[in-house]
Amino acid sequence: MAAVMVTGSIRRWMAEVMSEPFGREGLHLEQARHAVLADIQPLPGQERLPLLEAIGRVTAEALFAPEAVPGFRASILDGYAVSDADEPPPSSQWQLVGLSAPGAPYPGVLAQGQAVRILTGAPLPAGAQRVLAQELIQSHGDQRIALAVPAGSKLWVRGPEEETAAAQELVAAAQRLGPAVLGRLASCGICEVPVRAVPRIALLITGDELVPAGQPRPTGAIWESNGTLLAALLLRLGYKVSQQRVVADDPAALRRTLKELAVSADVIVSTGGVSAGDSDWIRPLMAELGQVEFWKLFLKPGRPFAYGRLDAPDGRSLPFFGLPGNPVAAAITALQLLWPALQRLEGAEPKLLPRLKLPLARELTRAPGRPELVRARLLVNSDGGLAALVDGSQASSRIASLQDADLLLELPAQADQLPAGSVLWAQLLRLPLL
Repeated sequence: MAAVMVTGSIRRWMAEVMSEPFGREGLHLEQARHAVLADIQPLPGQERLPLLEAIGRVTAEALFAPEAVPGFRASILDGYAVSDADEPPPSSQWQLVGLSAPGAPYPGVLAQGQAVRILTGAPLPAGAQRVLAQELIQSHGDQRIALAVPAGSKLWVRGPEEETAAAQELVAAAQRLGPAVLGRLASCGICEVPVRAVPRIALLITGDELVPAGQPRPTGAIWESNGTLLAALLLRLGYKVSQQRVVADDPAALRRTLKELAVSADVIVSTGGVSAGDSDWIRPLMAELGQVEFWKLFLKPGRPFAYGRLDAPDGRSLPFFGLPGNPVAAAITALQLLWPALQRLEGAEPKLLPRLKLPLARELTRAPGRPELVRARLLVNSDGGLAALVDGSQASSRIASLQDADLLLELPAQADQLPAGSVLWAQLLRLPLL
């Protein structure tokens, strides 16, 4: 579809809905994040899910152990349970009277001078005080065993409350569930968990020049990639896009689409159309259909970013994120501003990418002006030291700069020539496993 001609009436409409109360340079990233999070409230509602279906979700309430775990004294290793309270001297002997295995404990009471063969994780018999490792023991044919070497003071016994005591809190409310927490809940007999509602995300990709991948590409057109990039990024972060549209730069079509998306969404995300060009309709439509809270970031890439509210037909006011059209800028602003907001919508305290200080592996030269988030790889030197390597073009239209990136290096606004070894803050792009 060709770009809509900007007539005098359209220009007057844009002037009416768009005033310019925004600073020329835009908000610093920290200011923008604070403004977004201050405007976001958790979504209502919760549901109960089986453990594996709850991976990555946020707990709606605290969970407590129904009983002590393991609930009995257990052996830490394979060996022999004996009733000796004090460390037995070498050459001590015991009569072997039975076996205690996991799920099949020895039923009797252990008397002085008696021993029970015990396997790792098995319950200690009544009367047993310690476990002797099997490597320390010599066996005799008459069912007697003897201590061949000093036993040491360690008892090798796991207490009945080692994992948890009864009624102990296992996970607090508003915590994101990972594999370790889910495994611990299962170990305590819990099979379901109450979780907060997850936000329904509507994604709107704008642009006359966009062609779906797999179709012929006319001269001047580009294959649409922002939808795939952002939907995949959000999926990696634990969020599924529920609606996705690609719409040309037509204000009537965009207005209609925004109203339709708002019916069944909790947050709306768009890419493109938030700058100040003749075909940038998203920002004036935000002002018409809701309000623009702020526009422009003092950041590279990502300057043409807008945040505001969109009025839904049912009276709700939806958070609206107008991301830049360039794919790298869209992905980076999504990580920095959209991701924390989605966490807040789930009722969790937002967690940002972890930061660490790293030296540059090579000299870096740039034009000063705005703070910049540069894509870099994490290197491990031969001596085990870490360094950040910036390699290739950092253009915000170049998706390849995101490929294999481990880090977002934080360059100060006035930094121009940074020699190798310069130490910078870096955001780590790899997420924890557990």
